[in-house]
Amino acid sequence: MKCPYCGSEDSRVVDSRDVNDGVRRRRQCLECSSRFTTYERVLRGSLFVVKKDRRREDFSKDKLLAGIRKACEKRPLPAGAVDKLVDDIEGELYQLGKAEVKSYTIGDMVMERLRELDYIAYIRFASVYRDFTDITDLKQEVDTLIDAGIEASNGDQLSLLPDDGRKVLSGGRRRKRR
Repeated sequence: MKCPYCGSEDSRVVDSRDVNDGVRRRRQCLECSSRFTTYERVLRGSLFVVKKDRRREDFSKDKLLAGIRKACEKRPLPAGAVDKLVDDIEGELYQLGKAEVKSYTIGDMVMERLRELDYIAYIRFASVYRDFTDITDLKQEVDTLIDAGIEASNGDQLSLLPDDGRKVLSGGRRRKRR
């Protein structure tokens, strides 16, 4: 390992720690005594995504992260939740052991995890992923969430609809304000 300060190739490892997908090492140069950090990661084989139109493209973690971040924009989520979600999906994709994965497999993984993480982010992602064409498609997806009783079961998330909105969707009538 070359020292970034003097260019010497002699260094010793002072400390090693496991990080998300590799090893972090603190090194000390034997020539100039400067310390620096290196990271070692396993280089995974290439993974291709097969699109709906049968095109193939390299899997891009950054593209997946950007899409999920867009869906989660301005939502009260814990720090690092989106990054962890993407890391989990990427890890699961590589564990499949396949060279090619269909795009809907990735989309379904994202939908499943977003449904558990945040309902609004789930609906936002679903509206693009499932290509909602009108308001009825959106209403149907919200009704599916409500019918599944998910809203009542997870107290960590904000309410999907205000109480008045639930009555309207379930057929109840709203009183007119005077």
